Amino acid sequence: MVQPYELFYWPHIQGRGEFVRLALEEAGAEYADVARGPGGVDALAAALKEGPTPSFAPPFLRADGMTIGQTAAILMYLGERHGLAPQDTAGRLWTHQLQLTLADLVNEAHDTHHPIGIALYYEDQREQARRRAGEFTAARIPRFLDYFARVLGGQDYLLGPQRTYADLSLFQVLEGLAYAFPRASARALARHPNLSALRRRVAERPRIAAYLQSPRRLAFNEEDIFRHYPELDG
Repeated sequence: MVQPYELFYWPHIQGRGEFVRLALEEAGAEYADVARGPGGVDALAAALKEGPTPSFAPPFLRADGMTIGQTAAILMYLGERHGLAPQDTAGRLWTHQLQLTLADLVNEAHDTHHPIGIALYYEDQREQARRRAGEFTAARIPRFLDYFARVLGGQDYLLGPQRTYADLSLFQVLEGLAYAFPRASARALARHPNLSALRRRVAERPRIAAYLQSPRRLAFNEEDIFRHYPELDG
């Protein structure tokens, strides 16, 4: 009997754990979102200190007696096991590279509202956040989306006719940008109808569509990576 995966992530936000959830949902894999259960946050805290390969921070996944940390590493593992990545080495590395580029974009989006430090409240760094967000919305969002639009081209998915975990992650990033920076992301996406089409295509995949309509899909909020502060939406 195959044991369900155990996903460890904070229970009240999508965050980086959502990239893993989307892959698990698309794969139809059974998993427990541990911190959402009774005593789950305590279990998460304890798991951070256990085992020979502890994760630095959530998300991390328990599978096959292993603890796998870092979003991109988790997705590389799931991609190989569940047909969410090519079988050849070059294809797997290319998918991993795309995921790492998306991780860079996610980090930059986060740093718009916490440009000085994560230990400070947004209100303590509001002026610096305006400056950081101005550069992000004017230059960085367009640069990243230009890149992914060029990779996608006229294909259905980033690697061609078959979806990978990178497509699921690009969908999540586009959703997050639309929530946090609706005006800036709309301007950037207006230049790239192929990205908007991929976003719809992923959202309409049967398992993803079911997940998005389920209580398992949390709403974006202002405790998350993607946060909507109107003053930052240049």
